Parts: sequence; C-alpha cells; structure tokens
Amino acid sequence: MSRSEYTARHAMGSRVEGIALVAKDGFSARYDLDRIQGVFSRPAHKLVGQSYRDRILVLDTAKGGVASAWMLHEMKTRGVTPLALVFNSVNPIIAQGTALADLTMLAGFDCDITSVLASGARLELIPERRLLRVLAPAS
Repeated sequence: MSRSEYTARHAMGSRVEGIALVAKDGFSARYDLDRIQGVFSRPAHKLVGQSYRDRILVLDTAKGGVASAWMLHEMKTRGVTPLALVFNSVNPIIAQGTALADLTMLAGFDCDITSVLASGARLELIPERRLLRVLAPAS
C-alpha cells in the first residue's frame, strides 16, 4: 500500500497542485521533448506523444547538460512547461536550469517515486517542507 506523503531530500520553487504524468524513464529537455508542441517526442521515451504541459512530471532521473538547463528557461518564456518536476535523482545543471526557469522541483526520495505514483494522480508539492502529498490517486 502506498503512502500519501513523501519527503524529498532536495526541493525548490513554489507550492503547486496538479495532475501527475509518471514514467520510469529519464528527462532531457533537449532530446526528449518537442518544446513547441509541448509533447514528449523521442520515439523510445515511455511518454512519447503525451503532453507535458501543466503536468507534474514524475520521472526517474534528469539527463543532460547546459543545453537542457537553458531550454527549460526558454520553454518558460513561451509558457510551454510542465507544472513541476519530480525526480528520483537530479544533476546540478538541471537543478540550476529549474531555478532559472522558476519551476518547482523535488528530488531524492526514500523510495522509487516512479513506482509508487501513477499518471493521473492529483499531487501537491510543498517545496518549503520538501513534501509531495497525494491528494487523490489515479482513477
């Protein structure tokens, strides 16, 4: 049985509430996304064809370097971003890019967060408490 609250080791951004889009896959703003259409576009990605706009992305790990970081900022300026990012693990460059884009991010849990959450769940992220709360499970 899954819990209703999970504590992250790393957190930044503002409190957000939204619908989860979950996959045991990585995240690269450069290689995984169609940043104009707002969908996952890499054919091998588990979320290919699905919109990430205004969703809380729950993924295994952040991939990529400086290009992914500035791409998050560019996406924010056009209003084509996820609502927030949740990772099992994150690298410093993506953390910096998330901060530059003023996005909410939580990372580093005591479990595999992609295994305990499902797409469609309603989540609340409270970065100041490093807390991810499940408000409603996926239906």
